[in-house]
Amino acid sequence: MTAPHSRALDRDTVLCVSLAARPSNIGTRFHNYLYNELGVNYVYKAFAPADIVAAVQGVRGLPIRGAAVSMPYKETVIELVDVMERSAAAIESVNTIVNDDGVLRAYNTDYQAVADLLEASSFDRGAPVAVAGSGGMAKAVVAALRDTGFSDVTVVARNAETGGALAAKYGFAHAAELGDARPAVLVNATPVGMAGGPGENDLPFPAEAVDAATGCLDVVALPPTTPLVRAMRARGAEVISGDAVIAGQAAAQFALYTDVTPTPEQIRAASEYSRA
Repeated sequence: MTAPHSRALDRDTVLCVSLAARPSNIGTRFHNYLYNELGVNYVYKAFAPADIVAAVQGVRGLPIRGAAVSMPYKETVIELVDVMERSAAAIESVNTIVNDDGVLRAYNTDYQAVADLLEASSFDRGAPVAVAGSGGMAKAVVAALRDTGFSDVTVVARNAETGGALAAKYGFAHAAELGDARPAVLVNATPVGMAGGPGENDLPFPAEAVDAATGCLDVVALPPTTPLVRAMRARGAEVISGDAVIAGQAAAQFALYTDVTPTPEQIRAASEYSRA
C-alpha cells in the first residue's frame, strides 16, 4: 500500500510520541498515515526513553499532545500523570497520555480494543480461559474478559503477588504454572513471541495446551503471526492477533489526540499500511 502524500512540517505541527522499551514502526506508520489521509497537522514519533520520568516531564514541558505508553511503563507512569481517567483508573494501567494545556490525563485504550474484539469473537463465554501474564496489558485483558461475560479464567503468572492480586480483583483463579490444565482459550499478555525479544521463537504455554485449545488471543503485534498464532491457525482454531488489538487501541488514541474519529475503512487502511 502506498502512503498518502506527506505534508511539510511547520511551527504549528503538533507532536505525538510513543514511549516503549522496544518501539516498533507500527504505531508511527498508523498515526502518520491517518494524519496525512485526514489532513491533520500532526506528526508521530516513537522513542525508547532512557529515563521514563524525564520523558513524561518532556511530554508536559514541550508540550507534546499525546504519548502512547507500552511495556514496561504502563504502571510506572501512573504517579507521573495528573488525572487518571476511568479506563486507566479501573485497571491501574496506562497506555495513553493526553496533554491538555499542561494537565496530563491518562487513559487505557487497550481495554476497549480487547473488549470489542472479544465481543465480536465466537469464543464460548463459559469455557475455561488461561491468561499468561500479570502486567499492564494483562490487567486490560482480564478486565475485558470479565466485562464481556467470561467467568472461568485463570491468571497464569509466576509472580504470586501481582498474579494473585489481579486474579482476586476480578474473582478469578491464579496459578504459577498452567500444569496439566487444558483451557479452551489461551491468552498471551506477555512479550513471549515478540520479535527481537529473548522469547521470540517460544510459545507462552506448553505445546500440549496449545494443541488442545480451540482459540487464542495474542497481544503481541510484532510480528502479528507469533509462534502461538501460527500454531493455532495451522489447525484452524479461532485467533485474535496482536495487530487487531493494536489497530483498535491506536484508533482510539488517534481520536483522543485529535478529536477526529477515523472511519472503519480508514482504520483498516492505516493498519494495513502500518504492517506493510
